[in-house]
Amino acid sequence: MMDGQDRLWFGEYRASAIGMFDTKTTEFKEWKLPMPWAAPYDVTVDKNGNAWTGSMLNDRIARLDPKTGQFTEYLLPRSTNVRRVFVDNSTNPVTFWVGSNHGASIVKLEPLE
Repeated sequence: MMDGQDRLWFGEYRASAIGMFDTKTTEFKEWKLPMPWAAPYDVTVDKNGNAWTGSMLNDRIARLDPKTGQFTEYLLPRSTNVRRVFVDNSTNPVTFWVGSNHGASIVKLEPLE
């Protein structure tokens, strides 16, 4: 996913990390997710500059503040196998959406902070 600053964001499945390539500086940055076996598949960036991803293996959603490197994790109520991730920037705070590949459903996450 390209953000508004021409940075390419991507999930690093086998590295359990989020990666970012800055097209202006031609530099890569990487943030290792705190939980083992995170296996992120996709990344999206919200209107606040936070990067969101979901785990294919440990049923967690992770939000990264790239300025501080701090992650906030949300445990999902059941097995999901998260692939593609979406953020609704029209809400305040933003709303995270993902399809549940194992549950034939759609998951909506509304952060309280």
